[in-house]
Amino acid sequence: MNVDDGPQPPASTPPAPPEPEAQPDSEAQRVYLRFRSVFGDPNSRSRDARKRKSIKLGSPSQPFGTGREPRGIADVLSAVTNELGWNSPLAQSELMTAWPDMVGAELAAHSDPVSIDDGTLTVQCDSTAWATQLRLMRTQVTTTIVQRYPDAGIQSVRFLAPNAPTWKRGPRSVPGRGPRDTYG
Repeated sequence: MNVDDGPQPPASTPPAPPEPEAQPDSEAQRVYLRFRSVFGDPNSRSRDARKRKSIKLGSPSQPFGTGREPRGIADVLSAVTNELGWNSPLAQSELMTAWPDMVGAELAAHSDPVSIDDGTLTVQCDSTAWATQLRLMRTQVTTTIVQRYPDAGIQSVRFLAPNAPTWKRGPRSVPGRGPRDTYG
């Protein structure tokens, strides 16, 4: 033993106190520790808790057992839209985009679906003649919509003619009957 080595500790030293838990360095470690605190360590559960968990889950998972078959993307999206209640808005938007297929190219060229409010589809037409033609076809159009898009919730269709000019308002309006006052 050299004198330069410094003082040596006694042979029986008490154990050092446990070091405090180190703070996590990364975001991933913090997330892991947070999940572990929320969901708990599975090994720390009692035997009864593990038994209740296994009864709740049913049979253990098997890699090639039933319920593990892959599903198509259409089935997955359908399940998600049903669960979130998106069927009606999706059906309504699909109805708006499929308007030319439903009424035909000629009628679609002169009419545009504008909005859907409280089960009423509003369609703006180019002229009063086209609005009248579509009003005569209202039952056919409504029946086609209900058959193709039942989730849209359309109960009636309203066809609007273009707005006619009014003599009641504007920069050249006058009080009274105005230009129609020449007949009497």
